[in-house]
Amino acid sequence: MKFNENADLDPSRSSSGGGGGGRIVVGGAGGLVLILVALFFGIDPANLLGGQTVDTTGGSGQNTLQNCTTVKEIKTEPECRFVAYQNSLDRYWGSVVPKFTPAERFVMFSGQTQTGCGAATAAVGPFYCPSDRMIYLDESFFSTLQQQFGATSTPAVEAYVMGHEYGHHVQNEIGVLAKVTKSGAGADSASVRSELQADCFAGVWFANATKDPKSPIAEVSEQDIREARNAAQAIGDDRIQQETSGRVDRESWTHGSSAQREKWLLQGYRTGDPNGCDTWSARTL
Repeated sequence: MKFNENADLDPSRSSSGGGGGGRIVVGGAGGLVLILVALFFGIDPANLLGGQTVDTTGGSGQNTLQNCTTVKEIKTEPECRFVAYQNSLDRYWGSVVPKFTPAERFVMFSGQTQTGCGAATAAVGPFYCPSDRMIYLDESFFSTLQQQFGATSTPAVEAYVMGHEYGHHVQNEIGVLAKVTKSGAGADSASVRSELQADCFAGVWFANATKDPKSPIAEVSEQDIREARNAAQAIGDDRIQQETSGRVDRESWTHGSSAQREKWLLQGYRTGDPNGCDTWSARTL
């Protein structure tokens, strides 16, 4: 993945601390073990409708991402890549979703932090909280992803994670995310359909990220897509269950199989159209 070094960055909705298809008209119905069974790249279900005071600096009061004002700073401050991803996602989804409001904030934290969905720790993994409309990511996540699941930690994988979580925000904006609160687990559940749509939305963004001349993303290569596909495969419910318990239980799935996650990521990337991401009415996932 290459970045546009002439682009400015807006870090105003990013914080960190030590402690092209057409307009969207999606139709249809509208420790680490905790990650594996419920939250990997997902929505925090602890309190989807609740709310509480949020510590947006991750507890320490430091906020290094606020220094990320140009793409050139990525060379000395690699975490500035996340501001680039967020800015690009804001611009793309704002161009295709009517009356779109960007995610309130992206929060990179270390150890633990408070969110509108309750307390979050490194054991939760990356997630989107609908209550405060924020995306949360523990700083150690990508090393965990690489060490325990064999997914190479690269900018493309980072972008996939961000694109997926931002996809949940898009779902919140278009009114389909609330359906997950009424769903249990299972291969055909609303939870799985939501997660696969978020994968598809990530693929759509990959396809369109470089079309905006002001985008901080200059190139998404086929190698980047392969790396994102490998990450999607690494965190399928079936693969995680097989590796952790030695058996696959479709009735407990919350995110979809490895094949499904890769399929819907590619569906988004190959069509470049969010209207092709209607997992809610798809007869076959």
